[in-house]
Amino acid sequence: MIRNVVVLSGNSHPKFVDSVCNYLGIPPASRVLEKFSSGETRCEIRDSIRGKDVYIIQSFGVGTNRNAANSNNNNNNNDGSSTSATAETGHVTVNDYFIELCIMISACKTGSARRVTAVLPFFPYSRQPDLPYASTGAPLVSRNHDAVTMTVTEGQGSVSYTFESVPPTPAAHIPRTAGLANGMSRLANGLSGSSITRGSDIRDMAKVMVTGPASDAGSKSLGEKQPQQQKANDKFTTHDFENPAMAMAFQQKVGFKPMMAQAGSLIADLLTCAGADRIVTCDLHESTYQGFFDIPVDHLIARPLLKRYIQHHIENYKEAVIVSPDAGGAKRAAAIADSLGLQFALIHKERRRPSKTHPNYPSMMLVGNVANRICILVDDLADTVNTITRAAKLLKREGAVQVVALITHGVFSGDAIQRINASALDRVVVTNTVAQHRHLEAFGAARAGGTKEMPDKNKNDVDPRVVCGKLEVLDIAPFFAEAIRRIVFGESISMLVRDGD
Repeated sequence: MIRNVVVLSGNSHPKFVDSVCNYLGIPPASRVLEKFSSGETRCEIRDSIRGKDVYIIQSFGVGTNRNAANSNNNNNNNDGSSTSATAETGHVTVNDYFIELCIMISACKTGSARRVTAVLPFFPYSRQPDLPYASTGAPLVSRNHDAVTMTVTEGQGSVSYTFESVPPTPAAHIPRTAGLANGMSRLANGLSGSSITRGSDIRDMAKVMVTGPASDAGSKSLGEKQPQQQKANDKFTTHDFENPAMAMAFQQKVGFKPMMAQAGSLIADLLTCAGADRIVTCDLHESTYQGFFDIPVDHLIARPLLKRYIQHHIENYKEAVIVSPDAGGAKRAAAIADSLGLQFALIHKERRRPSKTHPNYPSMMLVGNVANRICILVDDLADTVNTITRAAKLLKREGAVQVVALITHGVFSGDAIQRINASALDRVVVTNTVAQHRHLEAFGAARAGGTKEMPDKNKNDVDPRVVCGKLEVLDIAPFFAEAIRRIVFGESISMLVRDGD
């Protein structure tokens, strides 16, 4: 029995909180957490928290219907008060859950709690980039059908190249570019006696470099139109380091985003200002987010749980291959492969800005051998599941006999479940950091005879679009319960996530 500890539940995942409390041996505290008819959140803590260690558990995923949340609220209300006003608001969002968390933290600090710890199994806004550049505009590795081919003639020879292998960027000490016969010297010569006029296009200036030798009649003016066969040269971009006056004339690349919001640092500041004294979370999409906090952050990893699943539920797992669906998760997947002594493969994914010539999906290329083997896709997050479903299709095309996806956070927004059902994935294993009951309960519960009770499609609470027979859920609540116990008694957290578990 743990004394002077209070566990409060948000509306996002009450079953997860009940499971954590069962392992800790304490009941969840009574509270009222509902919405007024205007949409404002009301929070009232019924139990005394003065001088106690408070743990507020709130996960973030796709919002569920408020009717389901109301029944859980009623279970926590001692007076049986109704929360029918909440039902009128319908679908909830991540922002609603976050405001609930901040208000609960503030209410605990107002109630003179000794310490308030925010337990976030799935950290919100952890996927939004904090860099001003986007991964667009980079050339693809393989030659595509719309590659722009340019032929440059100088003297008696000609050189052809495509943007699939762009030559090195010219610099002050490199006046000529390797692979481009006329290099920067012709551009410098063409611009030496010219000046920028209002309305002139920089592409016209760049054409000077790709045109043939100047005729005896004199060089062409910058505003003069070039032949029709040089129309493709409009996509050519260059940099002029030899003429600093031209620096502002060249346009920026499409991948640059000058006004990118810093969502990660903002979330950290909001939680700290609300009064949180400690943060406990699991498998951050970007581990650098811990640096945004001025308070302690305990970053748990689900790797030990995933490793045990591989060892006990994957047949002949020694012959399996751990696959990372993208380069960002290579370190995570390689750590599991190294600890289990398995082979490792990587799928290189490159996103590009959607356009008429480039569709709105990334190119994928497999690095490694997966023929006649079981492939285990390891990733921290699955939202639209576009990445893992395309990766499974690629692995099956390369000869994989079975594809199993191990995901820490299964958000499954939009038509993700429908994509999984129609994909080449054989199994999708997720933890319950995000509520998955609507996908499992709708599929049916196992009877004593081993058969499954199929859902009644006539019931209003069953949506066949969220039914998924490939989904398996691992209970990670004992993992968080042990982390809370160690924090209470001042024990080491690193021992909990060590690979030699």
